[in-house]
Amino acid sequence: MRYDFKTHHRRSIRLKGHDYSQTGMYFITICSNNKENIFGSVIGEKMILSEIGKIVSEEWLKSEHIRQEIELDEFIIMPNHMHAIVGICDDAVNHEGERPFAPTIGIKRRSLSSLLAGFKSSATNRINIFRGTPGAPVWQRNYYEHIIRSEKSLEKIRQYIYYNAAGWQNDIENTDNKDISESDRKRYYINIIVGANGVRPFTKKT
Repeated sequence: MRYDFKTHHRRSIRLKGHDYSQTGMYFITICSNNKENIFGSVIGEKMILSEIGKIVSEEWLKSEHIRQEIELDEFIIMPNHMHAIVGICDDAVNHEGERPFAPTIGIKRRSLSSLLAGFKSSATNRINIFRGTPGAPVWQRNYYEHIIRSEKSLEKIRQYIYYNAAGWQNDIENTDNKDISESDRKRYYINIIVGANGVRPFTKKT
């Protein structure tokens, strides 16, 4: 079954010693400011984007064209966050060949944080023009990311993204689910990923 590519998070402690401009694939999660449900609604297990959510989707898709070292894979925009898989490629693999999983040594590229900073800035500018709120925050300052280390892990994460809307009622980012701790969040994502590659799933990024 093909994933719906087009319909389809946060604070960060960087992984010590890892160069985020190296080639490789990453699973990222970004949340809206205060986790407000501004990007749309889940209706009948399907995510329906608001006008703001549509802006986010458009700006995300532009990233691949603006930054030639970036290759976008699956993503989904949820009511108050988005998940995405991103490849950082070198010239030899960009849009043509196989993408490495665990990062490899090669030519330095713009980092993952640079990509997200540019994306968040562009989306914020458009959103604030649309709603007439100049200077208002749209995103949480930080984000989470996980280094994808294998094909098995990649497919597991793709399936999670694909079915994310169907599981919104129990989603860890759903603010209707009260009293969620940081340890709860870690366990939640460990259940998604750790079985695939046996490593700690997310690092927090600032």
